[in-house]
Amino acid sequence: MVLARLTEAQKKLFIRQHYGLAGNHSAVKLCGWTKNSLHNRGVCYKQKFYGIESHRCLQCTPVINWCTQNCDFCWRLGRYQNPELEGWDEPKFIVDEMIKAQRKLLSGFPGADVNMKKWEEAQNPTQVAISLAGEPTIYPRLGELIAEFHRRGMTTFLVTNGTLPERLEKLNPLPTQLYVTLAAPDKETCLNLCHPNFSDGWERLMKTLELLPKLNTRKVIRLTLVKGINMKNPEKYAELIKKAKPDFVEAKGYMSVGSARKRLGLEYMPTHEEIVEFANEISKHLGMPVVDEHKPSRVVLLSNLPEEKRKVTN
Repeated sequence: MVLARLTEAQKKLFIRQHYGLAGNHSAVKLCGWTKNSLHNRGVCYKQKFYGIESHRCLQCTPVINWCTQNCDFCWRLGRYQNPELEGWDEPKFIVDEMIKAQRKLLSGFPGADVNMKKWEEAQNPTQVAISLAGEPTIYPRLGELIAEFHRRGMTTFLVTNGTLPERLEKLNPLPTQLYVTLAAPDKETCLNLCHPNFSDGWERLMKTLELLPKLNTRKVIRLTLVKGINMKNPEKYAELIKKAKPDFVEAKGYMSVGSARKRLGLEYMPTHEEIVEFANEISKHLGMPVVDEHKPSRVVLLSNLPEEKRKVTN
């Protein structure tokens, strides 16, 4: 067994990359859209699509340095393994430390071009994106962590790669909105692009897609689309999405940033127009209309829900 602890070298690296560490294995980081919102320079697609407030969003992870895949398109460090971990922090402690870390990261912002009303509101986040790094379902007390966020009046968006369906099946409570990343229309593409650490990584993802209709929460299938690699066979994507019966599908373009730049350069980034075109092809096969888009993020939303029901409420 390995303790769920960062080494001193890892801590220094993450701090240098502007992460705020929260306990022994968790972290937060200010999203670029949180910063933009504080400067009145626009809001993220999650605010546009779902009504959450960008400046009051806490982007975090309970497992900053562990994941079950090594996706080529991931902007995080990569080189993840699946060790048996023990010695996890308490959920309440993690939440307390995350909020402290977020406030510390925000402390240098007040200035002439910052919306101070938003900055003051940002000290008390109302939305949590559990999506920063690693695979959050590795944390064995994830349900308790979500419950602690909910107890404090926060909504939660959880993003998973779907390789641990047994954790999702037992997750209680469920997040406000559950994202499952679908980054390939077939097994071969998945193995070559996502490099799961399980020999049955694709089969595990299929189990998660089949599980989703049974989970009583808002569900999103996230397509991370890489030009020339997985932007193909829209009819196969549609077949897989039909298994999951999600409320939403987000078709989002790959961005060549962070560590991903070493693996996939700018030529792999689709334009927003290409994302729109591919989303429309999926829509035809899926029977789910395109209802919104956010050009700066190169993302298109599909849903059968009317606009008023797309918005998140506590």
